[in-house]
Amino acid sequence: MSDSQIVDFEQAEALGISRQAFDEILDILGRHPSPDDLATLLAMWESNGRQQSLYGWLRGQHHTVHRDDYLYTGRSDNKAIAEPRIKDCLSIAKQLCSNSSFLIPHSSFTTGLLLYLVGNIGTEFADSEYARRCLHLVSEPMGAAGNDEDCQYIDMILSALRQASLLDATAAVGEGGLFCSLLRFVAPRGFDILAPREVRLDAFLFGEERGRRIAILPESQDDTFLLKLTEARLNCCFLGRTTQNRVVVDGSDFGPVAQYLE
Repeated sequence: MSDSQIVDFEQAEALGISRQAFDEILDILGRHPSPDDLATLLAMWESNGRQQSLYGWLRGQHHTVHRDDYLYTGRSDNKAIAEPRIKDCLSIAKQLCSNSSFLIPHSSFTTGLLLYLVGNIGTEFADSEYARRCLHLVSEPMGAAGNDEDCQYIDMILSALRQASLLDATAAVGEGGLFCSLLRFVAPRGFDILAPREVRLDAFLFGEERGRRIAILPESQDDTFLLKLTEARLNCCFLGRTTQNRVVVDGSDFGPVAQYLE
């Protein structure tokens, strides 16, 4: 980042940002903020009603996409839908990935890289491709589970970490949920992941709640990456690692990546 793309304290002070708040921003980002970084933080602070100083707000904010910590409870009517077994999830995954035009192998990642899910773990799946194609549910769009400012904050932090070489790349969880998003991200590599026991397997793998990002990084950066996420008050979940060319979920072999790209 060139000097023209950063904001120093004198410029920040002119915008009403104290030295304490500016130092906190430096701690969170690990570098001087860009004008876009500062605009995002100020917009979030403004929308919070300036009920406290920016420094105090940054110290106290959890910056999670959802209002509860780590888990989002989702809709109560989800409980009426039977949770699929692991072998059922294999057939669901194949069905959701059957559109070959939307899975194009392109990554140059190596094997053994760490995979993290950044943001809260969602349990909502009623408004997803999985619900429409596999459960034949028709529901009203659930809307944004989190707000745009939180999503911008997550992107800003991960962008800063990437610029600091603490992670290799990030990708949004989108159509087809975490499973298909991972394939789009790492193919032709595969992945070996574990699902958290607190969440339905189908919601974890195929839910499409917004505001979640996949991060990929070398093991050598793991401790620093986690420390920075803690400083930024961001939730994360360790998923697993990249593999040569196979997909494994909770110890079950889901087959070679190639079969999902056909």
